[in-house]
Amino acid sequence: MTSTPYSLTLDDLPGLNDIQTHCYTAAMVESDTVMAGRLAIAADWSWGIRDDVGLCAYLLCYPCRQGHLGHLNAEFRPAQNGNTLYLHDLAIHPRARGRKLAQALVRHAQEQGRAAGLTHSALISVQNSQAFWAQLGYQVQSALDPAQSACLAAYPPPAHYMTRMLSA
Repeated sequence: MTSTPYSLTLDDLPGLNDIQTHCYTAAMVESDTVMAGRLAIAADWSWGIRDDVGLCAYLLCYPCRQGHLGHLNAEFRPAQNGNTLYLHDLAIHPRARGRKLAQALVRHAQEQGRAAGLTHSALISVQNSQAFWAQLGYQVQSALDPAQSACLAAYPPPAHYMTRMLSA
């Protein structure tokens, strides 16, 4: 197995679905239609890692404006003048945990974000992942406008909007 991220394609949809069903509660699993749309819209911002069995880790991102949260089970809306790399979905199959694949994917995404001139990174922490993201330099942001607060409230609790600078 290599920990080198590669760009995801529609051929990876079965693997994405398999990882989701192993990692998320039913309320968090997103449809193949939504996932295919995301790959089409943000192909340059979607990466995976394979092992001997197949896809074992993935990260779906897109550029946005800071403070604009990604909706669960909805199309990505990349911002043409975005300043923020939004990490929408990071998941590691249970068979691949403990190999630092999440860190490899996030590091790769951050490098791509910096190369694209983005200055921030953001995400919604779910399923008690706040401590993991804090170890990677993300901090909870609670000052959201009403529309973004409503978006955050649509995620199963606990959900937290977290950000960090994309400095070198």
